[in-house]
Amino acid sequence: MNAELQVAWCRRHPKQETTTMTTFADFHARSISDSERNAFWAEQAKLVDWKIAPTEVVDYSNPPFARWFPDGVTNLCHNALDRHLPALQDQPALIAISTETDTERTYTYGELHAEVQRMAAVLQSFGVQKGDRVQIYMPMVAEAVFAMLASVRLGAIHSVVFGGFASGSLASRIDDAQPKVIVSTDAGSRGGRVVAYKPLLDEALQLSSHKPGAVLMVNRGLAPMQMQAGRDHDWAALRALHLDAQVPCTWVQSTDPSYILYTSGTTGKPKGVQRDTGGYTVALASSMDHIFHGKPGDTYFCTSDIGWVVGHSYIIYAPLIAGMATVLYEGLPVRPDAGIWWSIVEKYKVTHMFSAPTAIRVLKKQDPSFLTKYDLSSLQALWLAGEPLDEPTAQWISSAIGVPIVDNYWQTETGWPIMTLCNGVEKQASRFGSPGKAVYGYNVKLIDEATGQELTGANEKGVLAIEGPLPPGCLQTVWGDDERFVNTYWKSIPGRMVYSTFDWGIRDADGYYFILGRTDDVINVAGHRLGTREIEESISGHPAIAEVAVVGVADKLKGQAAMAFAVVRDPRSVETAEQRSKLEAEVMKQVDGQLGAVARPSRVLFVTTLPKTRSGKLLRRALQAVAENRDPGDLTTMEDPGALQQVKELVLQG
Repeated sequence: MNAELQVAWCRRHPKQETTTMTTFADFHARSISDSERNAFWAEQAKLVDWKIAPTEVVDYSNPPFARWFPDGVTNLCHNALDRHLPALQDQPALIAISTETDTERTYTYGELHAEVQRMAAVLQSFGVQKGDRVQIYMPMVAEAVFAMLASVRLGAIHSVVFGGFASGSLASRIDDAQPKVIVSTDAGSRGGRVVAYKPLLDEALQLSSHKPGAVLMVNRGLAPMQMQAGRDHDWAALRALHLDAQVPCTWVQSTDPSYILYTSGTTGKPKGVQRDTGGYTVALASSMDHIFHGKPGDTYFCTSDIGWVVGHSYIIYAPLIAGMATVLYEGLPVRPDAGIWWSIVEKYKVTHMFSAPTAIRVLKKQDPSFLTKYDLSSLQALWLAGEPLDEPTAQWISSAIGVPIVDNYWQTETGWPIMTLCNGVEKQASRFGSPGKAVYGYNVKLIDEATGQELTGANEKGVLAIEGPLPPGCLQTVWGDDERFVNTYWKSIPGRMVYSTFDWGIRDADGYYFILGRTDDVINVAGHRLGTREIEESISGHPAIAEVAVVGVADKLKGQAAMAFAVVRDPRSVETAEQRSKLEAEVMKQVDGQLGAVARPSRVLFVTTLPKTRSGKLLRRALQAVAENRDPGDLTTMEDPGALQQVKELVLQG
């Protein structure tokens, strides 16, 4: 970091009382203590800019609703861009890379600020103002970032829908959010395959009851677009009219919503996670200090998608709040080859990298020479989240790239990590297979699901829950449905009002947690309740197995039976029926030895790939549906539709 950046960094990060803490245990205790919580979070609030600084830290007079910094006034875009301009005007802010279109463009803080103001001016021309919703249905392109930042600049609420999402699902989100404007593009591209967005959007608008006032289209030249007169508008033409736009930030209350992000629910009605403004800004700024230790001049590369919460928090907002450069990547981890991510690390001197365990498992099957081909000396650590990180995968990538591997665990609802290692507070050793310890602000408990009693002993299995108030940055409520927020998250455990993560976990004697899978991923085999995650861990430990998914399948005799779908490291090892039978027997024997015969899968079927979303999450529900000869539902976000067809053929073969 040069001297000017260092001065700017120190000015924005004055030495605080919290930096004198000698242990993370003390740091965490202060953050959740009834007597010290307010002082702790008041210190963290100094990491961001306020138009009116808050005098009240948290209003928890109506639990479980927490209102953070309720009398504070701020703006999320200001904290991500404007406040950095005096020191970082000419420093890289956004590095947009597409291996789908073979394009790269770096925007400085000054250039990104100008583009966001142009987008804000266009949105204003459609009447967008504070409190209005702007729906964004786009791939990983710079204009999507402009639209997100421009929305919060105006005090509007953005709602990003994963690019290429099916028309019916998009329509339900349009009706729920009721946007004044939708921003979209002609098409996205994945693995060289163009997916036209405009026809999907047009169909969604026909299906939806709510009709937005305007649709703003970014033409990438990938697919033809039919523009509807009076409704559809071309971004390039309108941008040209606002090249010199000066759009000041609209200051909003800390508790005003910044965005809605839809997550899966148990009913057909979309479940919109509603995030505030001030609490979210503080949480992200604080996380960049205490978890990621990011500074101006550093470069952050998060391989997620802006359609997911990780993309919102750690592609867009947190790196920019910290004054870093952030990489926006459109493409696959193996195209043009399996070295593409590492070539980006070398070229842009990436210091912080954030990805998913599933993506690392994909790389695990590639030529290992790509991991040593590039200079990764700039990289400080690799953070992984999104799926439980199994120990074999963690060991492999750790030895392969020679940097610390830091697991972390969180949810769309929380907006930032619930568990990880806060090495910016105190250096702590990673334990492979564990996402670490409860992050400051999170009062995590393990609860007996039947009795509601807290489990305090080491290695006792319970439901992971969080005592209120949830820390800053977590969801305020479900958009438009406070009752659903309370009933879904706070009333599932008998006799207690605690936030349920709906995940099983254990905690060892040193406070490290281990995630055992979703409470709804429990299968009942002849009266025995088994976590599919535990079976997956056992199978993945076999040296021949690269990746595995286990689902519960209906069984007339046992109620349910475990069925495993495994990807092998060497496809030649399962070419013949004899080889497959031998390996299946070995895997079953390993599960027998580690978990007992009751956990043994009824079958281990060998596949070339597992069905996943484009962000790398395994589609276990779809696997289960196909295994039970049921409709797998909406597969819009699936990376390779052929993966389920292969599963179906294997299941039919018996």
